[in-house]
Amino acid sequence: MDSHVLIAPELFDRIIDRLAHQLLEHHDFLETDLVGLQPRGIFLARRIQERLKDLLPEVEVRCGALDATFHRDDFGRRQHPITPNATDMPFLVEDRRVILVDDVLYTGRTIRAGIDALMAHGRPRSVELLVMIDRRFRRELPIEPKYIGKSIDSIDEQHVRVHWRKDGMGDYVELFNRKPE
Repeated sequence: MDSHVLIAPELFDRIIDRLAHQLLEHHDFLETDLVGLQPRGIFLARRIQERLKDLLPEVEVRCGALDATFHRDDFGRRQHPITPNATDMPFLVEDRRVILVDDVLYTGRTIRAGIDALMAHGRPRSVELLVMIDRRFRRELPIEPKYIGKSIDSIDEQHVRVHWRKDGMGDYVELFNRKPE
């Protein structure tokens, strides 16, 4: 399987920093929450939360983890059952601004499910989308991110994987070419 690195570790950290600063330009975190989609968006959301805490030490930056498994449009249609992840939303989003966070945006279906799941925690004033990778040109739903780490053009046979390290050191993004079957 051929692969190449889209975002090397040294660039990865700069992208996290840029995304955090972009959020600060547009949001007051006294009324804005981060919500990471399980299973992988929560890693990005927490990484951005850590950076925002450094930039805003006097403000509590709230970050929740949201599982959208039971809101997916393919739930029950798969050969193998989908295993849900934990939802950890210790706050309501009623009348708050929400930044929904995921690692890779492809068709938009996971984001649609995430928005449906989010509504169980209140009615936000607004919802914006932040992604590390935007795989353009394959969207099935009219969903577009406001904050993007990197946009790429890829084909269906390719797969993007964000590699998260537990210590946050050496995170990177890789593009795979799947083997023909």
